[in-house]
Amino acid sequence: MANEEDDPVVQEIDVYLAKSLAEKLYLFQYPVRPASMTYDDIPHLSAKIKPKQQKVELEMAIDTLNPNYCRSKGEQIALNVDGACADESSTYSSKLMDKQTFCSSQSTSNTARYAAALYRQGELHLTPLHGILQLRPSFSYLDKADAKHREREAANEAGDSSQDEAEEDVKQITVRFSRPESEQARQRRVQSYEFLQKKHAEEPWVHLHYYGLRDSRSEHERQYLLCQGSSGVENTELVKSPSEYLMMLMPPSPEEEKDKPVAPSNVLSMAQLRTLPLADQIKILMKNVKVMPFANLMSLLGPSIDSVAVLRGIQKVAMLVQGNWVVKSDILYPKDSSSPHSGVPAEVLCRGRDFVMWKFTQSRWVVRKEVAAVTKLCTEDVKDFLEHMAVVRINKGWEFILPYDGEFIKKHPDVVQRQHMLWSGIQAKLEKVYNLVKETLPKKPDGQSGPTGLVSGDQRVQVARSKAQQNHALLERELQRRKEQVRASTVLPGVRIKEEPVSEEGEEEEEQEAEDEEPMDTSLGGGLHSRLANGLPGGRVAGGDSFNGHPPPGCAGTPVARELRAFVEATFQRQFVLTLSELKRLFNLHLASLPPGHTLFSGISDRMLQDTVLAAGCKQILVPFPPQTAASPDEQKVFALWESGDMSDQHRQVLLEIFSKNYRVRRNMIQSRLTQECGEDLSKQEVDKVLKDCCVSYGGMWYLKGTVQS
Repeated sequence: MANEEDDPVVQEIDVYLAKSLAEKLYLFQYPVRPASMTYDDIPHLSAKIKPKQQKVELEMAIDTLNPNYCRSKGEQIALNVDGACADESSTYSSKLMDKQTFCSSQSTSNTARYAAALYRQGELHLTPLHGILQLRPSFSYLDKADAKHREREAANEAGDSSQDEAEEDVKQITVRFSRPESEQARQRRVQSYEFLQKKHAEEPWVHLHYYGLRDSRSEHERQYLLCQGSSGVENTELVKSPSEYLMMLMPPSPEEEKDKPVAPSNVLSMAQLRTLPLADQIKILMKNVKVMPFANLMSLLGPSIDSVAVLRGIQKVAMLVQGNWVVKSDILYPKDSSSPHSGVPAEVLCRGRDFVMWKFTQSRWVVRKEVAAVTKLCTEDVKDFLEHMAVVRINKGWEFILPYDGEFIKKHPDVVQRQHMLWSGIQAKLEKVYNLVKETLPKKPDGQSGPTGLVSGDQRVQVARSKAQQNHALLERELQRRKEQVRASTVLPGVRIKEEPVSEEGEEEEEQEAEDEEPMDTSLGGGLHSRLANGLPGGRVAGGDSFNGHPPPGCAGTPVARELRAFVEATFQRQFVLTLSELKRLFNLHLASLPPGHTLFSGISDRMLQDTVLAAGCKQILVPFPPQTAASPDEQKVFALWESGDMSDQHRQVLLEIFSKNYRVRRNMIQSRLTQECGEDLSKQEVDKVLKDCCVSYGGMWYLKGTVQS
């Protein structure tokens, strides 16, 4: 209080923001001159500007009659620059250095903190500066003098050679054709200093007219430094509430680093990623994820991105496999790189990985032994290829990691046709390199007539039918064995069969045995395959039975289920109410922050995600959406955390029951219902907290988060 009394407020000044010259006002900083001389006293001969570079050139006259001017030195400089003869192109037409050129350079790139102020009649008018330029003397005339000197020396050395002698001096000319420029070479050329200087030189100069301080045009332009609107419409930026002004002075601190997932150094955050060009965003995402549906890619890039541009960019870095996009091999194995396992060059690795991708375009299953036999690569390299895009299934082989995306195939037939043509070219190349035609064609049976290597349709049907019968018999025997195990465990509930842990070597042996067997042919036995999985009915598999003694992917004990459960619990502890659509979007963002090869990249279905949400203590709120709603099916599935362990659980449960019967509710109805259920001592702060946790307000009504349709 004592300090405030010692420093009283003397005057209050109204501040106005003028915008008439906001994008045109520059501040020029001239070299130091005597205080008695202003730059308005010096004649400005010419002025020109390059707006994109914010570069200015001024020509100002030199007072040659000043006693401090050295006339002999001025004549010597003009002679060195223009020579003895003066013409229209001469720099100094008066044969005397009578002018000086000033060139500008930017003193600062961020001018948002600077403004020009004009105080008039008790009001302060501010105009933001568009640029701040420092003007310094240019000595380009010295370069011109050096060029003249070199020309004179070259003429003296050449002598008085005649034109005929010059014609006799015939030189051989070598014509060279430039090779096609690669993308990397083009990037280096565009970023080079020589290219940037050339681009700057190509921008044309815009000539300006200089008006002195006392000129009528200057006085007219100076009026634009005053705020034109007296009603204060232009000054909304300066009208802030106390809370907004305090927020500007002390912005909130960024989120703590410990709350963010720790990503490896080669992974960007989503905020950093979205500052890059769209092509780089797609390339980085595909390089880290390796396999992704187009819908997931669009959700990661954001709703404002054009799908046509994304389709154009994704085809440069990925190939279409079963309706999903798989990153190209040359992106993972660039030129001049080699295998970390065997030292095989990148070209051989790309060819082997393309073979694996091509095999997945033909079938859902691939056998590693077959890939190794064709590509002649080591086991580690082949396993790396398969782990990029598939998961191993006991007694089956390697299955493609994502389900077939028929929706994308139907929606984009032109892209599918283009990708089919690319795969046809790749297939022809692989057949030539690996001799696939001779190895994959079936042998001709004895006594068969017709061209060598051709198999009739009836024979193909018979072979497929025999394979289906064999597989059916195997599945029936496996089913009987599983039923006997279940019956034995039911009769003797106290007896438990111990399962020996499977080591990595054991897994390799099981996988090898699975690959030695012929993979299941599902082309004709699709109905049987849909009903049985490894000899078990589909209902029992979904109910939690194991696959050959191992827990299914959705079992709570697997690492994938634990990671998914942790993500769901952490998400609902923060947001309480989420639609399935919003939960999937948050899950995709979470996947983008994870390091490559994480367990969650094994493929999470919508059903598995919903089951995990319900198992984490959440409930589905059956919100009665209006018949004319535009919400998608995923947006109509609303899940809420039923018990979080805090004091607001009861209030939140009452609120959720209200919205299970009403799509939108007024606040007074919520207030009365909470008071009726929780007592009269319910405070306004408690009601506001539960509304903030679960609801949003729109048009005077309250909706559950994610359900409002504007």
